[in-house]
Amino acid sequence: MTIELPDVIAAYFSADKTGDARAISECFTFDAVVVDEGNTYAGREAIRQWMANASTQYTYTVEPFALEEDGARSVVTSRLVGTFPGSPVDLRYRFVLRDDKIAELEIVP
Repeated sequence: MTIELPDVIAAYFSADKTGDARAISECFTFDAVVVDEGNTYAGREAIRQWMANASTQYTYTVEPFALEEDGARSVVTSRLVGTFPGSPVDLRYRFVLRDDKIAELEIVP
């Protein structure tokens, strides 16, 4: 199933496929916040390091398959398959956008 994602969210998932942590961080506002696995990462540099570490710790693919709007959030449900415990898993990526960038991202089961 093909879904139409907002441009910056599509850019995020595209950069994730290539493992480009810098390109991923550039999808975010300078003061963005990411919450993943109970950890909070604030600011572009922390987000870049979070993604760089995730890319070296596990090998995975992510495939978005659903999009819904929940108030100010765009919620993208994606299938993650890889070398991590519990694979495969469907995760919800809750994005808040500001000025065509990602201001907040929370990743939850």
